[in-house]
Amino acid sequence: MRNSGSISAFIVLLATLAPLSAQWLHYPTPGIPRTPDGKPNLSAPTPKTLDGKPDLSGIWRGPEDKFFRDLANGAEVPMLPWAAALYKQRRDNLEKGHPSERCLGHGVTDYDAAATPRRIIQTPGIIAILFESYNHYRQIFLDGRPLPKPTQPAYLGYSVGKWEGDTLVVDTNGLNDKGWLDMHGHPQTEATHITERFRRRDFGHIDLQLTIDDPTAYSKPWSSNIGLTYLPDEELIEDVCENEKDSQHLVGK
Repeated sequence: MRNSGSISAFIVLLATLAPLSAQWLHYPTPGIPRTPDGKPNLSAPTPKTLDGKPDLSGIWRGPEDKFFRDLANGAEVPMLPWAAALYKQRRDNLEKGHPSERCLGHGVTDYDAAATPRRIIQTPGIIAILFESYNHYRQIFLDGRPLPKPTQPAYLGYSVGKWEGDTLVVDTNGLNDKGWLDMHGHPQTEATHITERFRRRDFGHIDLQLTIDDPTAYSKPWSSNIGLTYLPDEELIEDVCENEKDSQHLVGK
C-alpha cells in the first residue's frame, strides 16, 4: 500500500512546480479557428503548411487525466527479468530517483506522456519542441539526414523525421541509460530506439503512437497510444528547477 504522506507531499511538490501567474497567460491566440461565440474551435480542420503538410505548430499538452501518466497505460510490457525487477523497485519506492529530482528533466516518451505544455515550431527542414518544464528543448531534423551512430548518449537523444502521407514519423536513438521512459520507471538504455507517429486529426488533437524497441530491456517491441490536446490562448512561461527546491528536498529523502 502506498504511503499517503508521501503522496500528499508529492501533490504539494507539483503545486510548487506550477507557476501561479505570469505575463501573457490567456492572451487570445491569433489566427486560430473560433466558433460564433468566440471560443476556440478544436474540431476545425487540420491546418496545413505552404507545402501541403499538416502543420503541427502550436502549444500542446499530454493526457489530462494525470500530471504524469504510465506510458504503458495498462498494457502488459514485455520486460526482460532485470528490467522488470528495476521497474518494480522504482514503483515500490514511489518512483523516487527520477532524473527530475536532480533537475535533469524528462526523456522523449516521458515528456510525451506529461500533461505539461510544450510548443511545437515547424519548418520544412526542422521541428523544434520547446518544453515549459525545465526550459528544455528538442530538435527533429527533416532534412533527410540519417540517425547518427551514437557516440554521446543524451537524455533526449537524436531525432530525425519524415512524412508518410499526413503522418510525421520520428525515429530517435542515442539515448542514455539514466533517463526513464515514463514517470513510473520503465527502463531506458543506450540501445533504446523510439519511433513516434504524429497525426494531427483535426485542429485541436494529435494522435501520437509510440513504439519502443530495445532488445536489451524488452523481449520484443511494444507500443502505446497518447493523445495531445491543443492549448489555445496560452503561452509558455519560465519554469526553472532549483537544486535546493527539487522533489528530493521537498518530499524528503
